[in-house]
Order: sequence, then structure tokens, then C-alpha cells
Amino acid sequence: MISLARLSHLGSSVWIAVFCLGSTLLAESPVAGPYAAASQTRPALQLAERSEPLLKGAAPQLGPAQPNEHPMMPALRWAYAGLGNIEKIEDYSSTLVKHERMYDGKMKDYEYCFIKVRHRPFSVYMRFLAPADVKGREVIYIEGRNNGNMWAHGSGVQKKLFGTVSLKPNGPVAMKDQRYPITELGILNLTRRLVEVAEKDRHYGECEVRFYKNAKVNNRVCTIIEAKHPVPRGNFIFHVARIYVDDELNLPIRYEAYNWPKEPGGPPELTEEYTYQNLKLNNGFTDADFDTNNPNYRFR
Repeated sequence: MISLARLSHLGSSVWIAVFCLGSTLLAESPVAGPYAAASQTRPALQLAERSEPLLKGAAPQLGPAQPNEHPMMPALRWAYAGLGNIEKIEDYSSTLVKHERMYDGKMKDYEYCFIKVRHRPFSVYMRFLAPADVKGREVIYIEGRNNGNMWAHGSGVQKKLFGTVSLKPNGPVAMKDQRYPITELGILNLTRRLVEVAEKDRHYGECEVRFYKNAKVNNRVCTIIEAKHPVPRGNFIFHVARIYVDDELNLPIRYEAYNWPKEPGGPPELTEEYTYQNLKLNNGFTDADFDTNNPNYRFR
């Protein structure tokens, strides 16, 4: 079980935001300002893989709560339904764009990673695409294999000196310059944490939640769920959080989380931002896609 302090994993902090509801508002009009075209100003590094059938689904149904029920319940019902749909997905590939603040307060540059994820058994292949100092790194993790460790190699001199190594996913070497271990990556893990934390956090108030229609992330039409905790409390791990749900796929493809301003009246401080670009579902991945001997990879 992951502790609450770790539950803002790669995707979960905004899911958590959805379910700390105090009040719920719905904006039907297109979103203006910084939400209207998220990620449009950053380069999209694309890597073509296999074609796939899209998971057809309706736009998120996030209407008002029923009489006498907690206002978070529409979003929680949607999350439970979404969990069932995501569990039906066999695998997916994506270009994951990460922008993270390390625990020492330093904000890293944007990182671009091509990923393959398989749900049964949970398996991840990751190749870093940018920036230059991490380009070429590769990681493979398969749940229940390699004594729970992941295989990894660096780039440049690191690769020449050390080759492929076996590392604990949450060990100091694997976690260097990373907020979360590879075992917490992915949309399904994200949604499971969503439901788990939602059932606890729905007992708290002091949270303003709004839904925005017709936002876009890399030309994908999305519904935004935005949560804001006006006052810092011990049970809150963020000030503002936003999740972007792809209307066609009914899947989360981006989230952002912000801390409270350092000074009264100041801007919120970004802590983490993740975007799943070029999401391709049900590729038919096999064991070869998560094998260090795959000739398309560079594990040696």
C-alpha cells in the first residue's frame, strides 16, 4: 500500500484533487486563458509505433450531485466507471512529458519519454527522448520478475562504463532526479489511487471544484476538473490541481499540481505536470516488447 504522502504519484495528485470536493461548479463554455491550449507551446516529440483501435467512450459525465449526497459523488461515480474501462485495456504506448519539482525545490527541465505499458502482468518499457543529458536511457520493469528489480542503462559514458544494470525501483540510484518510481507509473495505477484516496478525502471540505468543457491538449478535446484548497491544511497535499480528461477516450491525459504561494497574493508554485501525448491503445504488445534482448532496444 502506498502511503498518502506518496499518493501524488505519476498521475495521482490531480486525481486526488478531483475527490476533495467542497463545492462543485460546471462551466459549459470553452475554456479561456492558460487552460485553452495546454501543451501547445512545447514541442511534441513523436515516435510512431503500431496502429491501434481507439477505446470509444463518451465525454466525462460530471453533472451536479443528487439531493442530499456529497458534492464529490458525480466525479467519484465517474472514477469507478473509468477504472472498469481502463482495466479492460490490454496495453498502450505514449510519449510522456514530465515537468517536476524535486524535493529540494529545484524545477527540472521538461523530460520526454516514450513508454509502453502492459497491464497483465504490469510491465513498463521507457526510453528517454529529451533533453540531451538523458536521451537514450532505457528502462524495463515487469511485475514479479527479476526479483522485483528493473533493468536499466544510462546514456553516453554511463552506458559504456556500466552497461545494463538491475536496480531496485525505489532505490537511491533509480530515484535520482525522479519524484516517483516506475512501479507507480501509468493510467491504471493513477485511477486506483484516485478511488482509494477519494473514499477518504470525501469527508473533508474546504475545496472548490470546477469542471471546464472544450479545453484542448495537443488538439485533443478535453474536460478539465480543477480543484482548489484555499487554505493550507495538514490533510491537503496541493493548493490547485487540474486533470484533463480526453472526451473521446474518457481517459486522463494530463495533470498539473500546484503548491500554495510562498507569499500572500503570489502565484501558485508548480510542483508536477505530466502529459500523455500520442496515446495508442491495445497495440498487442508481447513479452518481446519488454525484453532486454529486443533488437530494437539498446540493452547490452
